[in-house]
Amino acid sequence: MSSTGAHDPEPLLALANVESSYGPIKAIRGVSLAVRPGQIVTVLGSNGAGKSTILKTISGIIDPSRGSITYKGEKITALDPSLIVRKGISHVPEGREVFPLLSVHDNLMMGAYTRHDRDGVARDMEAAYGYFPILKERAAQDAGLLSGGQQQMLAISRALMGAPQVILLDEPSLGLSPKLTREIFEIVVRINRERGTTILLVEQNANMALNVADHGYVLETGRIVMEDSCAALREKDDIKEFYLGKKDEGVRGERRWKKKKTWR
Repeated sequence: MSSTGAHDPEPLLALANVESSYGPIKAIRGVSLAVRPGQIVTVLGSNGAGKSTILKTISGIIDPSRGSITYKGEKITALDPSLIVRKGISHVPEGREVFPLLSVHDNLMMGAYTRHDRDGVARDMEAAYGYFPILKERAAQDAGLLSGGQQQMLAISRALMGAPQVILLDEPSLGLSPKLTREIFEIVVRINRERGTTILLVEQNANMALNVADHGYVLETGRIVMEDSCAALREKDDIKEFYLGKKDEGVRGERRWKKKKTWR
């Protein structure tokens, strides 16, 4: 599904020429992207390309040095992270970052700290348990005692407890088995389809990301070098070579992937 047509809705979330740095090191350079309502949009790139920095900049953890971020047409650039959460953007960070000494139940309640609709919170708690039944079984257990996959489930569920319109999902497959990765991505798709939650996904598992997302951006050394519908990206030679592991042999047996990338 392409998101560049003339009748597409206005972006729910958009970045325009955003630059962010860690001290003197510029991590993202002039990044522009758009996420439309109800989409799953993915940012692909190798480790260190700047993918996580994009999400941290949106959620207010890092202040950009240039550019603007808009949400529902309102500028949210460099807002306090707590205000960004209240506006409807939840961030599931890389490495999960659950509260290890709190129970599963209390971790979920931490995700709802901005809410005052007790009935709605209870409904969302049951919805989270419906997506990840193991969390209901372990509700009283300290989160630090969960497996890595269960902690990832908890981190996603905690984000859902804020009733967000947008979830920023950072490397959900990190450290997980292929089977568990598939299970978690199936739930991510269900959350998107059933709840209408818009998702901006950062992921090194390009094959999985391209299978679940609608639109994709490719990030190389902090710059967007390609964007298209995921259906189109899957057919591009560069994506096949550098991200999907399909390496063509040249005339003399030289693999094209050893050459410098020339995005086209």
